[in-house]
Amino acid sequence: MSRSYSGDIEGSFFSGIQSSYAADRFGVSGQEPSYIEYYYGEEDLEGVEDEIKVIENNLGIQVQAIETFFKINNNRYNDKMLEVAGISIDELKEYADLCLGKQIRDCIIENGGCEFSAQVAR
Repeated sequence: MSRSYSGDIEGSFFSGIQSSYAADRFGVSGQEPSYIEYYYGEEDLEGVEDEIKVIENNLGIQVQAIETFFKINNNRYNDKMLEVAGISIDELKEYADLCLGKQIRDCIIENGGCEFSAQVAR
């Protein structure tokens, strides 16, 4: 079952790769029980942008390789496909968080804040 997040931004976590707590990485801790609630305000934008830069620096040129991989494979992947493409699980986790961070950043810029709920993996 795919876990998702919804609110001002919406999407699905990378199955088996990305933690339900991935958004904690960008400076705000979510609140449980079965959903983690997040709110980012304009005051959080700098921290979000800083963490995006950290991830981009960690991945380096792999960002482009992963983006190309997903375009070619219609956003589908499995362990074998990743291995053939030279993409590690750790790199894929970083990329998944990068995508989430960019959604958060763009939402803050567009709306002055970003609020969403994320399903907790059980």
